[in-house]
Amino acid sequence: MQDVWNFADLVRRAATAGGTRPALRSHDAVLTWAELDRSVDAVAAGLAALGLPADEHGRPRVAIALPNVPEFAAVLFGVLRAGLVAVPVNPAFTARELGHVLTDSGAAVLVGTRPVMSAVGEGAPPVRYTLGENLGDLLAGGPVPSRTPATGGGEDLAVLLYTSGTEGAPKGAMLPHRALLANHEQLARLDPPPVSGDDVLLLAVPLFHAYGLNSGLGAVAYHGGCGVLVERFDPADSLEVIERYGVTGVIGVPPMYVAWSLMGERLARAWSGVRLAVCGAAPLDPAAERRFAETTGRPVHQGYGLTEGAPVLTSTLASPSAKPGSIGRPIPGVQMRLVDADGEDVVPDEEDGTTDPGEIVARGRNFFQGYWPEGASAPDVDGWWATGDVAYADEDGDLFVVDRLGELILVSGFNVYPHEVESVLEAHEEVLEAAVLGVPHPYTGQTVKALVVRRPGSQVTAEELIAHCEGNLARFKCPTAVEFVPELPHSATGKVRKGVLR
Repeated sequence: MQDVWNFADLVRRAATAGGTRPALRSHDAVLTWAELDRSVDAVAAGLAALGLPADEHGRPRVAIALPNVPEFAAVLFGVLRAGLVAVPVNPAFTARELGHVLTDSGAAVLVGTRPVMSAVGEGAPPVRYTLGENLGDLLAGGPVPSRTPATGGGEDLAVLLYTSGTEGAPKGAMLPHRALLANHEQLARLDPPPVSGDDVLLLAVPLFHAYGLNSGLGAVAYHGGCGVLVERFDPADSLEVIERYGVTGVIGVPPMYVAWSLMGERLARAWSGVRLAVCGAAPLDPAAERRFAETTGRPVHQGYGLTEGAPVLTSTLASPSAKPGSIGRPIPGVQMRLVDADGEDVVPDEEDGTTDPGEIVARGRNFFQGYWPEGASAPDVDGWWATGDVAYADEDGDLFVVDRLGELILVSGFNVYPHEVESVLEAHEEVLEAAVLGVPHPYTGQTVKALVVRRPGSQVTAEELIAHCEGNLARFKCPTAVEFVPELPHSATGKVRKGVLR
């Protein structure tokens, strides 16, 4: 859209086209596009009045540590309209985690909840706005210039999103306005477009995450639709919200669909008016996917993305049909290759057309500028960026993610992809969840260890699970050790945090 240069222009455009239309619903409160636009103006004016100086890294940064509430949207777009940089942060972070993001980003302002302010204590930026306290003053503002014009846009840095990563401390992915906007332009080129201005989207994925931020809130703003905010996901409560507010599309993550898939007729009734189910951030259990589709009569469209890609790269919406376990094909405007260890393209088999697993390398206008602050690991001069994820293509060209390159296990020189072993373990009727790691072994270099969460009441043994694997996997892929744990650590979007397990 040529009329949009700054990401906050989306709010102005929606307010101009239909100011009285609902923009956001939160519990029983409704915020129209005109009201949101005025709040964005107030935030932009209030922040501009602070006179924050630029530093050696550029425009001042504003950390936003809020749950899925209307204030998040007003502050985010207000920061961008003022020409500043937004740093969304998980409000459930510990003091150590908050301290890392605040220190690394050099945030000059912190907008957060009371628990966040308590956690950071003396280490907080000098300017603070607290939800339920003085944040209301910023949102209301004083005399605000009518329809404040946005400052900056295009290649200017808009959002600094800290990725969880597989090792080490989180790194800030530098996303300019161009990348955030491009991802919506790319998705809108799908036939048919997945979202329109008539849609009501459920926003239950955390807004501090790239998926919830841009695929959720960003999509609502881009199309001028309506978003229904959910602060804390509860399966039964969320179905009531879907039914009550006439939700037509759901931007979800695997734990949501797994929980819903077990709710039978209640799920079918609530989803009768929903036309689009999208799942991302992590692989969805095939059994849960099947149960959900059978109950609702709708497929779950899965995709693949990265914070660095703002975030969507592929979707089954780009394929003729949604194949179980597939991430579909690249969306329009995203190019993708699978490469081997030497960086050479993986060639499809002459007989069946499938490919061996290869690392996903991609490019598109939706990609980031590198990691904060110097732009390290940015796309190369031709725009290509190595994702670190391994996938293969079937005979139709549909993609299937195998695993993270860094999580590859080498047993006597043979490749073992943890996701494959985890899928076999989770297919056992007495296993609720499993995570597989490579551990040192004196003879084979590494061996496979599984951490397993049993289903309630299960007494399945390690020996039984190893035997189950031996019946479904080559012997070198089978776990040699199984440890039972009460639960596995997860990120906010449902991914198992293997760095914590290690």
